[in-house]
Amino acid sequence: MTLAECFELLAQSPSLILFYFLAIPLTALLALVFGKGEGHLSPWKYLYATLVYLICIPGIFAVTLNIYLFLFERIKIMDADIYTQILPIFSMILTLILIRKNTAFENIPGFGKLAGLIMVISSILAIMWFLDRTHIIAITVIPFYYVLIIILVALFAIRFGAKKFMT
Repeated sequence: MTLAECFELLAQSPSLILFYFLAIPLTALLALVFGKGEGHLSPWKYLYATLVYLICIPGIFAVTLNIYLFLFERIKIMDADIYTQILPIFSMILTLILIRKNTAFENIPGFGKLAGLIMVISSILAIMWFLDRTHIIAITVIPFYYVLIIILVALFAIRFGAKKFMT
């Protein structure tokens, strides 16, 4: 099964997708109401961590997929699938806003790992976009693993620079 076939299958029965991406923000809203001011305490912060991971992994994937499709595949924005490309992003934003009203993201266990994941994905996409736009055709005798090492060094340099910039 390809990714396109999986999205096609999900689009045929959107009730599961709608339930998933509406249940998580609703759970965050209920946690906000019942745990007002207690988001930094033990049971709530683990619930928030679970909600963050359940919504951010598909949301980050949807953002990455959209960037790839719009930059590299050059699809029209009007051809975007609402259930698999737009709904996860809006649901992620809404959930994070609701969670942020009750606790700081620093109190949520593992939230820094998601920020690192976003940084790595952004860096890789930036490198891929740069390589795609420059249209460099190189015929060399350099082994391919040297090219991979150069890309990895560039990735770590970008990540190190971004960490220094953020702090």
